[in-house]
Amino acid sequence: MCFEDEAGRHLRPPRGRTWGRRGRTPLVRVSGGRGSGRVSMAGLIALRPGARTRLCYHLRVHRGRRGERRSLSEVDYIRLIDGAHRLLRAPIVLVWDRLGTHVSRAMQQLVAARSWLTVFLLSAYAPELNPVEGVWSQCKRTLVNLTAGTVGRLEALVRNRLKSLQYRPTVLDGFMTETGLPPP
Repeated sequence: MCFEDEAGRHLRPPRGRTWGRRGRTPLVRVSGGRGSGRVSMAGLIALRPGARTRLCYHLRVHRGRRGERRSLSEVDYIRLIDGAHRLLRAPIVLVWDRLGTHVSRAMQQLVAARSWLTVFLLSAYAPELNPVEGVWSQCKRTLVNLTAGTVGRLEALVRNRLKSLQYRPTVLDGFMTETGLPPP
């Protein structure tokens, strides 16, 4: 069984708390405009009885160029799912939200072409049922107050944070427990 979700990060870092001298509010200055780049992420938590919980992800960098797609496409999601299938070497039951890309005709055709893939949709507006939301929360928490400067550096930071979560199956099991599902 696999759960999938998507998120994105801009160059502007998320706000967080930090230590500072009394009476002096620490400031993190960020240069660049809001539309100067973005990293889109798709993550998939895979559960298999008797095996450790796994995290697969796919990143797409948007440099803010004219005509460049700002979000992940159906092909990007299918690449992620195909990669998970190769990793797990088993049929996949996929649970994901009702994003327009997930329910599009092109995606339905791509899913129908894979006999080993069964898809279920989460109810609308139910992020608390998806354990991948915990991955994004953890990733965001570790990026607080870090200024990347460039989109390439932001991609490297995000990739580093996600890579470190791949080697922590107990944390991934915790994300599963948060949703009310028993860990594998």
